[in-house]
Parts: sequence; structure tokens; C-alpha cells
Amino acid sequence: MRHKNSGKQLSRNSSHRRAMLRNMVTSLFAHEQIQTTDTKAKEIRPIAEKMITLAKRGDLHARKQAIAYLQESRVAHRLFEELKPRFTDRQGGYVRIVKSGIRKGDGAPLSIIQLVNMKEKAKGQAKQG
Repeated sequence: MRHKNSGKQLSRNSSHRRAMLRNMVTSLFAHEQIQTTDTKAKEIRPIAEKMITLAKRGDLHARKQAIAYLQESRVAHRLFEELKPRFTDRQGGYVRIVKSGIRKGDGAPLSIIQLVNMKEKAKGQAKQG
């Protein structure tokens, strides 16, 4: 029984799974979007949103927590300096998952996970209004 066992195993042991998720979240903040399978994207989303929440807090403890999780301190500094101002007025939903088809080799469903850009959203609302 899986009582109180949250998250997917992703066919990996716990250390491999944690390392893979850390690498993917670091890549997401470095490149602002990555392509991966649907299941991995759904596992990355809550971690990425917690990292952005830490950046919004912005104190020393939050910065050290983010640096401890992310693989590169350069990416953590980018998160706190460049990406934080984008999300200061937003109350959540910092990450978007867009389905992008299936992988040719094994038929796995693919998704693009990306950071929501406030500037693009404002432009979209201006065109509609």
C-alpha cells in the first residue's frame, strides 16, 4: 500500500530520482523552458514553484535553501536577481506545462515546462481588451 507516499517513483531509486529532479529544476531556471515527459514535468512543477516562492521571500535563509537545492549557485543567483521581479505580483502558478506530442522512439508523451512570463501575458491581455 502507498499510504502517505507522495510523488511518482519514475522507475528510479530515491537518490537517482532526487538528483534528476534537481538537475531538471536547475535547467528550467537556467533556460526558462525544457522539454521532458509529462510525468516528469508534473513532478518538477511543485519543486520549481517552491523555489520561486523562496526567491520571493528573498532573505538570507531562503537564498541558502535555494543554493542547497539547485546544482549551480549561478542559477540560484539568477533566480533571486533576474526572475524574482517577474513574479512579485503573482500569487502562484509560476510554471506552465504545455503538451507537445509523443516521442518517436518509445511513444512517451512529451511536454514543455516553462516559466510564465508576465510581459507576454500583459501583451496578450492588451490585445484582447
